[in-house]
Amino acid sequence: MRVLWLPRYNRENTHYPKIDGSTMQTLKGLPRVAYVVAFVIAGFVVLAGLMGPVVVLPIAIFPLCAGVGILRKRVWSAYGFATYSFAQLLLLPVILLRPGYSTGRVPQIVVMALFSLGLGILFLLAGRSMAASGAARGRAWPWIAATALITVPFFFGHTFEVASGSMENTLLPGDRILAQTFPLPTPTRGQLAVFLSPADHSLILIKRVIAVPGDHIRIAKKVVILNGTALDEKYVTHDARGEEFYPGDFSDEVGIPGCEKGREMLSRQVVNGEIVVPAGNYFVLGDKRENSLDSRCWGFVDARDVIGRPLMIYDSIDRTEEQVWDSKGNWLGHRRWARLFKVF
Repeated sequence: MRVLWLPRYNRENTHYPKIDGSTMQTLKGLPRVAYVVAFVIAGFVVLAGLMGPVVVLPIAIFPLCAGVGILRKRVWSAYGFATYSFAQLLLLPVILLRPGYSTGRVPQIVVMALFSLGLGILFLLAGRSMAASGAARGRAWPWIAATALITVPFFFGHTFEVASGSMENTLLPGDRILAQTFPLPTPTRGQLAVFLSPADHSLILIKRVIAVPGDHIRIAKKVVILNGTALDEKYVTHDARGEEFYPGDFSDEVGIPGCEKGREMLSRQVVNGEIVVPAGNYFVLGDKRENSLDSRCWGFVDARDVIGRPLMIYDSIDRTEEQVWDSKGNWLGHRRWARLFKVF
């Protein structure tokens, strides 16, 4: 076994860089700055959780523990929060490469990246300052495990906020859902799916998959008949005022503005009064049938445009469609506690 011998450090050893007094003074003050910043961040996270997604509240534990640990002179309290901050940078390519990601949010992501980088550097230097002063090392594994627990799931899932009432009462405006995006399961009949709008790929929609490739489907008197069998759709709600919104058959007649291409697509797939879903496509409908633009309007959903499967509602704020669509809208609102953690 080869042994690497290192020179013993002494005052006369000139191979090591010297640290002047001003640098030492700066490093000594970093732990104080770090714990103040940690407590401020914890307060902001708590405030954000109360006003916005309640699921972010547990994240406040990270800066809070970091601040308390630094006060108790535990080196890994600083290193641990630095590790968490740097780990957030790993999520950037995942977020930016997601289908349907809005380029308008790139500046916001860049600011968040710079903020995480700055925090990581601050707490890393604070940890080095504490280590140089002889502070206790503390335990590393709780910080590494907690960072992985928070960060890794974002590689496999994504969060969305419901913006319309087309899926009432299954989903309401203001519902925030967690969806599995990787590995992407094949949609099945009756399952909810997240996909890029066939009419506008910058929009992300959530509808229910009614028919899969090869299925035959028709709608008669608001009843969906799939492969010769009428579906018992207990999740569906109807609005009598929208009775004539969609014609019962799928003829060439176009009665809905903006649905011309979709209706033409459907008409090419009609056989004996039924739509035959082509390979690589899905037929989707909203649960609130008379208040939903879906496959009856813009045609089939290409399998390549499916980006996720909803798993659960992790938060729900009573908001109007206008408030959800407005990125600067009011985050305050009544939280629908009964809808939290509803699994699909």
